[in-house]
Amino acid sequence: MGFFLETVIGGLMSGMLYALVALGFVLIFKASGVFNFAQGAMVLIAALAMARLSGWLNDWLGGGSPVLANLLAFVLSALFMWLIAVLVERLVLRHLVNQEATTLLMATIGTSYFLDGIGQILFGSSVYSIDVGMPKDPVIVLDSVFESGVLISLEDLTAAVVAAVLVAVLAFFFQYTTVGRALRAVADDHQAAQSVGIPLNRIWVVVWTVAGLVALVTGIVWGSKFGVQFTLSTAALRALPVVILGGLTSVPGAIVGGLIIGVGEKLSEVYLGPFVGGGIEIWFAYVLSLVFLLFRPQGLFGEKIIDRV
Repeated sequence: MGFFLETVIGGLMSGMLYALVALGFVLIFKASGVFNFAQGAMVLIAALAMARLSGWLNDWLGGGSPVLANLLAFVLSALFMWLIAVLVERLVLRHLVNQEATTLLMATIGTSYFLDGIGQILFGSSVYSIDVGMPKDPVIVLDSVFESGVLISLEDLTAAVVAAVLVAVLAFFFQYTTVGRALRAVADDHQAAQSVGIPLNRIWVVVWTVAGLVALVTGIVWGSKFGVQFTLSTAALRALPVVILGGLTSVPGAIVGGLIIGVGEKLSEVYLGPFVGGGIEIWFAYVLSLVFLLFRPQGLFGEKIIDRV
C-alpha cells in the first residue's frame, strides 16, 4: 500500500508539471480562440532568459548575492516576456485580425520557430541550470503507518503549490476583473468585441504577457528540476494531451487533466509496464486524449464548439 501511495503521489507531482505548461495553452485559447503552438518555445526562451540573466547578474554582483541576482533576473525576464508579447502583437497578430483560426494557428507555429532561433542567438545553445533554492532532497513520511514510509519529492511538492497558486490567481483574474471579462468576450467573437469598444490589440498584448509570465514560472520549475536545454520546447508539448483532456477553455481543467495524466502514466508504467515491455509513459497520455476526442471532444470542463460560435 505504501508503494502504491508513493506512485500515486509521484504521478500527481508530475501531473502538476504538465499542468503548468497546459495553463499557457489554455490562456491563449481562452482569450483569443487560437491554439498557441508557440507555448513550448515561450517556456524555453523564458527559462533561458532566467538562467542566463541570473548567472550574469550573480557574477556582476560578485557572487555573494544569489537571491538578489535571482530576483533581478526574474523581473528582467518578465519584462523580456512582455516585450515578446508586444512584438508578437505588433508584427504578427495585428495583421491577422478577424482571420480564420487556421491562419492564426500557422502564425503561432512560425512564432515558435522564431523564438527557438532568437533564444539560441541571445542566450546560446548549451545546457544551463536554474537554482532558485527549490529543495532537492526527498523526504520520507508516514513511516509509522507503512513499512519504509512514503517517499515524497519536496521539489515536486513545491511545483504543485506554485501551480495551485497560479490557478487560483488566474481563475480570479478571468472571472472577476474587467480585463478578464474582456478577454472572454474577445475569445467568443472578435468582431463583436471590437464593436462594443474592446481594444483587440491591447487585449492580445495582455493575454500573451500573462501567458509569458506563466511560461516563465513554468520554465523556472522545469529548469530547476531538469536543466534548461533546447529539448525543453519539445518536452513542453507533452502538455497537449492535458489540455485535450481537461478542456481548451478551462483553467481548472488544465490542472485536473494534468493530475489524471500524471497519475495514469505512473500507475500504468509500474503495474502494466512489466507485461508489455515498458515505455507506457511515452504514449499513455496521447492514447487517453484520443479516446476523449472520440467521446467528449470538448474535454472534461471545456465548452462545446457550437456554444462558442
